[in-house]
Amino acid sequence: MAGKILITGGAGYIGSHTAYALLDDGRDVVILDDLSNATREMVPDGATFVEGNAGDAALTASLIREQEVDAVIHFAGSIVVPESVENPHAYYANNVVNSHGLIGSCLGQGLRHFIFSSTAAVYGSPRRIPITEDDPTLPINPYGHSKLMVEQMLKDVSAASSMRHVALRYFNVAGADSQGRAGQAGKNVSHLIKVAAQVVTGRRPKLTVFGDDYDTDDGTCLRDYIHVTDLAEAHLAALRHLEGGGGSLTLNCGYGRGYSVLEVLAAIEAVTGEPLAREIGPRRAGDPPALVAATDRIHETFDWKPAFDDLERIVESAIAWERSLEAR
Repeated sequence: MAGKILITGGAGYIGSHTAYALLDDGRDVVILDDLSNATREMVPDGATFVEGNAGDAALTASLIREQEVDAVIHFAGSIVVPESVENPHAYYANNVVNSHGLIGSCLGQGLRHFIFSSTAAVYGSPRRIPITEDDPTLPINPYGHSKLMVEQMLKDVSAASSMRHVALRYFNVAGADSQGRAGQAGKNVSHLIKVAAQVVTGRRPKLTVFGDDYDTDDGTCLRDYIHVTDLAEAHLAALRHLEGGGGSLTLNCGYGRGYSVLEVLAAIEAVTGEPLAREIGPRRAGDPPALVAATDRIHETFDWKPAFDDLERIVESAIAWERSLEAR
């Protein structure tokens, strides 16, 4: 019988969806979250919950030992690009220093399987699209730098120990659980589809398009949107890979197709049948023009078949979740 899985940041957006995927697979799940950008309500009923910080080495070591944890999936961290530009010190503390403490606990307890929540921001402004895992990593913001530092830490630790890891580089994550069990409910939200859904439901008066003068077809940023449920399943596939004796990996998580901001807004208007209130604003610091994943490697490595690869389905699920929050 497989041991327990410790999910740091498991009350957050992607963490809670991954917790449901693991529970649906019959796994025992322990969630560690300090609730700084999450809510207790997002923790699945079947999971053990501990309130605390992933950087607390004494706490994580005791959890791994006492809960008989076999693998860690590390989501806990700060993720807002403009905020990282404004407050880089806090990002390095939360994303790098806390990860260092957690990895140290894993090593001290002899844990061998570690899955890390990384990001396409490690690529910076890529020289070509789509981006492969072997392309240069040249982050243009502290958020991307902080994630790349943890990736490097894991590579070095894996080379010097029995620990094996999978680093998943997410592209733009959106949507919500089809059963309505989870969705994006964080306190500091800047994701385009989430913000647009808040405009649709009246929680915001309008949406700002940050820049329309990029070197793209319509002047707005181009992104690869992946449904959060498909991303959660990628974590389950990564866990199975490690449990089966697979080696350390770094993989892109996306669909391999880009949509501009204006194309996303058009999809939202197609779903709702209503115009979406918007304004054009200046560019945000740290935003690259285009990020689209090359996905050959994840498909070649894992038995992972996305089930929600459709922009309108992603939008529909995000709006349905937002309306459920309003109803609550």
